[in-house]
Amino acid sequence: MPERGDAPPSATSGWVDRHVLRRQGDATEAVLDRLAEEMPVAMRYNGRPFAVMMASPCDLDDFALGFSLSEGLITAPGQLLGVRTHWQLEGIELAMTVADGAPAATLDEGDSRWLPGRGGCGLCGTRQLEDVVRPAAPITHTPSFTVEALRRALAALDAHQPMNAATGSTHAAAWAGAGGDILRVREDVGRHNALDKLIGAMTRAGDDPATGMLVISSRASYEMVTKAARAGIGFIAAVSAPTALAIELARGANVCLIGFARGDGCNLYTFPERLVASP
Repeated sequence: MPERGDAPPSATSGWVDRHVLRRQGDATEAVLDRLAEEMPVAMRYNGRPFAVMMASPCDLDDFALGFSLSEGLITAPGQLLGVRTHWQLEGIELAMTVADGAPAATLDEGDSRWLPGRGGCGLCGTRQLEDVVRPAAPITHTPSFTVEALRRALAALDAHQPMNAATGSTHAAAWAGAGGDILRVREDVGRHNALDKLIGAMTRAGDDPATGMLVISSRASYEMVTKAARAGIGFIAAVSAPTALAIELARGANVCLIGFARGDGCNLYTFPERLVASP
């Protein structure tokens, strides 16, 4: 681990190099392997702790903004007044300052999560059942995209995942335009963290969620649908399967949800009319 206050190289790349022994058949050799970095990231709002997430230590400003929006801790980007990143021996602290009118400004001990959110978990530490499933309000726009645009985005996704190419162990959340060109991507060891980072990056760049599609390299779990809908994204294509709850939440949020989107095939779970035949 770095000295207190020093950001490691993985803050940019998301991975570290380690010496390992690789065995192939009867032969063993020492090689340099690239491994995805995973660190605890503590989220603090106006000095109060809220949660500790296990995440890749890169794109942290995007993470702070996207997490705050998707968790309902702020209701508008301008309510996040500042973010200070503290690198510590134990992990990372994101010390966020929010406006007085932001929901996070009134956090108390009852709002904090007891347990850390693991890399694959978006709700770890949530203490009440009503905090787990919080349906998003229906989006008001209903974008449609062509089959060819979806194919184009899926075909280009691998080339936009340098962390996964190096380590083979991260997820990606990508934003593609109407023609299927991938415009923005974020990666993380946790699928929900990757989406939070993408939402933060899109918000900072002023991207209009009504104009494109979300493509994710993971399964479409319920929290992925909820986070996307809260960001105003109405079209989600997942490489893997959705859950039954994700489908119900997508239907209620007016979101087109596609699963098993690979090559020329996919499953249409909600609002199939929004994936139209290519001209």
